[in-house]
Amino acid sequence: MTTQAVHMGAGRKALRVAALAATVPYLVLKSAWLSGSRVGIPDDSPLLDPGMFLTAANTVTLAMDASVLVLVLVLTRPWGMRVPPWLLTLPAFVATGLLTPILIAFPAQLLIRAAGQGGPAHAGEVARPFLDSWVFTVVYSGFSIQALALAGLFVPYARERWGRRWQGVLGRRLPSPTGVVAGAAALGGLVLAAVHVYWAFGGAAGLGEERAAAHTAVAGVVSGAHAICALAAAAGALLLVRGGSRAAWWPLALTWIGSAAALCWGLWPWVASLGPQLDGGEPPSGGVRLIYAGQMITGICAAAVLTRFLTSRREE
Repeated sequence: MTTQAVHMGAGRKALRVAALAATVPYLVLKSAWLSGSRVGIPDDSPLLDPGMFLTAANTVTLAMDASVLVLVLVLTRPWGMRVPPWLLTLPAFVATGLLTPILIAFPAQLLIRAAGQGGPAHAGEVARPFLDSWVFTVVYSGFSIQALALAGLFVPYARERWGRRWQGVLGRRLPSPTGVVAGAAALGGLVLAAVHVYWAFGGAAGLGEERAAAHTAVAGVVSGAHAICALAAAAGALLLVRGGSRAAWWPLALTWIGSAAALCWGLWPWVASLGPQLDGGEPPSGGVRLIYAGQMITGICAAAVLTRFLTSRREE
């Protein structure tokens, strides 16, 4: 196990500060809500309805954002080089998956709203308001900064600790069973991308009556972001399994980002759909749940190809 120290230049120190500071708004809001505060919550919001599910959801999401603080320290402190790989890569994978679609969609949503084409401030807005619009701006701005800062910290950390495994060219083709898994990831990614593009441009089939009626350009951007991530998982898995003389880092990046986003944004909303709908709207339709399942399967297949590729590098 490597014991080398993390080299910290001015740029990485600035990214560390940015990542830590970006967690503050979300942590403060979640802590306030758990303590009974109604800051940012309209008077008739469904979030004011009592229930253990909401308390549990706030507690879990508070812990998830707090874990970013630990992740930043792992990536920037000397002892972080001694952390077991799985203990680092798992939260880094989840952070990548949850934050990437936000980083793609949120700036585009701001531009759409600035052009006066955004519709409601919150894409899922229904009869009962969910949160004050400023909450989304503050929270998603923080998430976007977290995404950029964590990426800026993780890449040099990975280069210093595991650079041999992802630098150079792809090399030999992976075994046939892995090719079957990559084919499944590619097929799933293409189907998911097609469905999300259809929804992004206003298609209503499979969404459910209420979700279809609430479609806006802002909501379409979110579907577009998921389509991009699904295609990244598909393309990355195929490139990794084929091997060749291409530089390894960018197929690895595609597969890492695409598989993480597909898996996390399949699993997370699927779990959330098991409880009461916090936005006061209708539960996901059968078609939407099917897409959640497809995203999870595609993400798992692409992640399996990624794991096999990195394992093959270790065996060389």
